[in-house]
Amino acid sequence: MKSLIISLMAMLFLPSALCAQVGFGTSQLFNDSWLFSLTDEAGYKESAYKDSGWRTLSLPHDWSVEGTPSRELASCTGFLPGGIGWYRKHFDSSMKTDDKLYIYFEGVYNRSEVYLNGHLLGKRPNGYISFMYDLTPYLVNGDNVLAVRVDHSKYADSRWYTGSGIYRDVWLVNAPETHLAQWGVSYWAKNVSKQKADLDVTVEVDKGKASNLSVKVSLLDADGKQVATAQTTASDIKNSSANNQLSVANCQLSINQALHLWSTDTPYLYKLKVELLSAGKVIDKTESPIGIRSLRFDPDHGFYLNDQQMKVKGVCIHHDAGVLGAAVPREVWKRRFLSLKQMGVNGIRMSHNVQAPDVYELADEMGFLIMDEGSDEWEFPKRKWIEGWNRGTPGYDGTFDFFEEWIDRDIADMVRRDRLHPSIFLWSVGNEVDYPNDPYSHPVLDGGNAAISQPMYGGYKKDAPNAERIGIIAKRLAKIIRSLDPSRPVTGAMAGVVMSNQTEYPEAVDVCGYNYTEGRYIEDHKAYPKRIIYGSETSTNLAAWKAVRDNEHIFGHFVWTGYEYLGESGAWPSRGLGTGLIDFSGFLKPRGWYFASLWRTDPMVYAGTQAVRNNNFGGFGGNNNNNRGGRVNLSTDAMDSWNYQDGQTVRVLCYTNQPYAQVKVNGNIVGEKKERDDQNGIIYWDVPYAAGTLTVEGIDASGKVTATYDVKTYGEAARIATRIEGEAADRVKHLLIEVVDANGNRVLNARQDVTVEVISGGRLLGLENANNGDMSAPKQNHRNANRGRLLAYVERANPSTPAKVKITAEGMPAVEVSL
Repeated sequence: MKSLIISLMAMLFLPSALCAQVGFGTSQLFNDSWLFSLTDEAGYKESAYKDSGWRTLSLPHDWSVEGTPSRELASCTGFLPGGIGWYRKHFDSSMKTDDKLYIYFEGVYNRSEVYLNGHLLGKRPNGYISFMYDLTPYLVNGDNVLAVRVDHSKYADSRWYTGSGIYRDVWLVNAPETHLAQWGVSYWAKNVSKQKADLDVTVEVDKGKASNLSVKVSLLDADGKQVATAQTTASDIKNSSANNQLSVANCQLSINQALHLWSTDTPYLYKLKVELLSAGKVIDKTESPIGIRSLRFDPDHGFYLNDQQMKVKGVCIHHDAGVLGAAVPREVWKRRFLSLKQMGVNGIRMSHNVQAPDVYELADEMGFLIMDEGSDEWEFPKRKWIEGWNRGTPGYDGTFDFFEEWIDRDIADMVRRDRLHPSIFLWSVGNEVDYPNDPYSHPVLDGGNAAISQPMYGGYKKDAPNAERIGIIAKRLAKIIRSLDPSRPVTGAMAGVVMSNQTEYPEAVDVCGYNYTEGRYIEDHKAYPKRIIYGSETSTNLAAWKAVRDNEHIFGHFVWTGYEYLGESGAWPSRGLGTGLIDFSGFLKPRGWYFASLWRTDPMVYAGTQAVRNNNFGGFGGNNNNNRGGRVNLSTDAMDSWNYQDGQTVRVLCYTNQPYAQVKVNGNIVGEKKERDDQNGIIYWDVPYAAGTLTVEGIDASGKVTATYDVKTYGEAARIATRIEGEAADRVKHLLIEVVDANGNRVLNARQDVTVEVISGGRLLGLENANNGDMSAPKQNHRNANRGRLLAYVERANPSTPAKVKITAEGMPAVEVSL
């Protein structure tokens, strides 16, 4: 069948190397000039429908975050709406060759239906899975209309914010009729050492009508130099399907030279080049960055990366970014990952779904170990809180209704799409599917089981789904994963380990994740000596980390959460749960600095303060502290403020990884050198306040000052200061806006309403103040400063033309910035 070459406007900021993650053909972003309507009519799918009145926009797009939060909506969504929306895209085409044309969606939330010229191409209910359709059979000369229906009318279908719409990139993929299969390349590094390695490479081919096929595989280093190569002959390619459309080639590459191994400290990437040949001529090819590394898990000694024992210092993350909702640009992900590096993080858990391709690519490049996760809900619904987290009467909308029909394919597509990424070291079949009585139950829930840390909602419920189902489903999903990737272990995040121990679930997976169940680490290691255990989800406290640090058999944990996320909110007003180590703007919160003191290996120190209670003074500086019964309560949430009243006693709290620290005010020592207390990980002093500069110094064992942290007294708000973060070529710019005093110090009690207007050359994507209680519309162009700071996300329209931004606030001179 003849196919089409599409005539499209050139995409802005499209480097030559940019391509979709499909693994074949030639890709082009297809994000511009879509039409959108947040209404629903059957006729919208027809090419003749008149859509001239629809809104024009560029993808990615999340319509939920464009709404206004309402206390009448559900707390699990961050009080933001859902609905049903349609997207339409017109494009011209002309007959050209025998090539084929595909449309590739990285993610559409959710229950999508895709039509071309009125013909249904397919449906995909899972909002996180990437998928592709063949456009070729229904393309016409002239105007073509692609229409996408997105049904998120069951908007409270998740325990956290999901977003709504085509919230990830869309691509056109042009390829010959015979081409490499979608996500058809995989590899397994074996016998890995610093001197050599063997790579087993599997290549799947959509055969079409071409004959005399062969596959050539080459490994290139970071400089483009060929390290190894191998080629099959036609006889090496064997049919793997009855209809003769899919074939498989297996190649072995032996590398006998010094290797750059991928690790979290040195994330070196090679390039795997795969070429499909017909009669010796290249007809399709793909190039993928890969890393060579080895993984080993031991029930007694934990985890080894490249035969080096290590602890995974991980965090859980969701897929939104505050005011940006679920449509998160790559530059924003990168900045957030840099904040994780600043904290000493080396592992990330994708909670609890497949994330955007950008996330995995950045993890490969920056050096994070990834736990990739399939779902949060299986065949029955979980509680979805409507009035506030764990408050009131829950709802029971969800994604369970399409589980049985789609889960096998969803899990397979997760593995097939992401298995080239060296960052991924665990595949998870699901999260908290064994939550006691939510929905499964078991007789073990009767009686006092203090080891179950999650709410049990009563004892055993004989009419609830039987917990034995968990093991049965886990075995089924694990089998699918292993058939597609035998190189990584399968895991699951268990919330009710006591209940799961009565099922086949722990034996169905290779590695067992324990959620908030550190108390069973030692007990279960003794009871199940062959079980590999880690903390798949833990609290932000020292005890959770010590349970990892002090037990060799526990290889790591993932703290809930890396950064603040929308949904799972408390009672109104609340955008999210508030447990993040990093705020909505991407800055470390005090508890983030506290974890940096536990995880970082380079010298660091942080200073926070609190007013000491009952000294008849007020002051801005975080939660007041109280000495109860002679016991000093030390907070991990002490803000870095130094504005009190003269002579007031202030508690200075230091989070550091150095053995000692001391305190200075205006260069004078006011807090003598003290030793870090491993019982709480905090050094503190009670000192008299004096305006100026508070300095905390971290000191090593030899007495040398290795790290400092300054906190300055601020005065009255005087002006707006700005700073541009990121790289010069970034399409999306981070513009930091601060309310400062006459000396340039950020005014932490500033609450001015700040307006940001993009005058030319771009558009404002969002204005973030990191205030969890701010329930104003996320997409408005003005917002109250929070602790004297806002972050503006500005998307430039053209790489050669700067965007011009005007910033105004009452009582202050206007500021113009060129990005």
